[in-house]
Amino acid sequence: MEVKKWIMDARVLLGMLLVQVISTGLQLLSRIVLSQGIFTFALMTYRHAVAALVMMPFAIYFERGILKKLTLIAFFWVFMVALVGITMAMGLFYYGLKETTATYATNFTNIVPILTFLFSTILRIETLGLRTRAGKIKTLGAILCLGGALTIVLYKGKSFHLTHNHNESKIIPKTAQNKTRGTIFLVASCFSYGVWFILQVKLFNVFPYKYTATFLICLVASIQDVVIGLCMDRKPKSWQLGWNLQLITILYSGILATAGSFTLISWAVTQKGPTYPSMFNPLALIFVTITEALFLGEAITVQSLIGMSLIIVGLYLFLWGKHKDMKGGPRIPVKESGGAGGDAPPVEPESVRSQSSAVVVPTASS
Repeated sequence: MEVKKWIMDARVLLGMLLVQVISTGLQLLSRIVLSQGIFTFALMTYRHAVAALVMMPFAIYFERGILKKLTLIAFFWVFMVALVGITMAMGLFYYGLKETTATYATNFTNIVPILTFLFSTILRIETLGLRTRAGKIKTLGAILCLGGALTIVLYKGKSFHLTHNHNESKIIPKTAQNKTRGTIFLVASCFSYGVWFILQVKLFNVFPYKYTATFLICLVASIQDVVIGLCMDRKPKSWQLGWNLQLITILYSGILATAGSFTLISWAVTQKGPTYPSMFNPLALIFVTITEALFLGEAITVQSLIGMSLIIVGLYLFLWGKHKDMKGGPRIPVKESGGAGGDAPPVEPESVRSQSSAVVVPTASS
């Protein structure tokens, strides 16, 4: 029995490590194709069209006939989740990533849980709980995360490279970047993601079917992206795809970063609880920092190392406090229907957010 439990724990652990590796690959591929000039809304349109096609079999197998239960109010929340969490949040993130680096952008995604908690507290969805030990630890973690983000943005320190031939890297063309503008885009993206997670709770309260909801969100987001994209740029060249890295990025993000990560995170939540997948998110930050420095020749700065350390420590403190809160908090069940997912236990709102965050959060915050 102990051996069986150890094997299951190891499988879940490896699954979450794989999610972070997938997320790292997505960050680097996105950074490269954006620097090569791909139209952002074309990338988003094709990515989520592929994601919708990949998620459709899951929705049909696990939740057959659920579309009949889609009410007008449920579709409204699907539309808003797609608009805020994909069209706005991801679009802003991509524009910020284009103006900065993958490491810089990934740092910001790790403060999304803090902003989500802040919005939830303001809207009285959650309580701050400063009189409890868990509440104090959550607050300390939030302060450290925000301090880390400010350190990355405001502190100017020395930089160094991990390779001697960093100036010879031709993977990313040298283009003019506006770090201030990129930072504004990334901060706005974080705020959008924070609101997005709250909207997901609203959606799953009226339509608690994760596979069908994810399929619909990706489909609606793809339509939103193509409409906005055509308003911005109607040149056929901006929407053309070739047999190149751009096509690989679209397929990779739609199949692995959406369907693959979604399935692995959902499985981990049923096995270990909603906080477990979030504990691995800082690994993507470390992986991105190292691989971007090794393969793309980007410099590692002192402020990024200090800020990264503060964000990672703060995030773990915050998640530990959340875990303690959840042990004594009420559960809001999320329906699992049909197939292999039918015997999964009810999960809390945080797990809904964890499951759905695999859809579009660039780091699988995710």
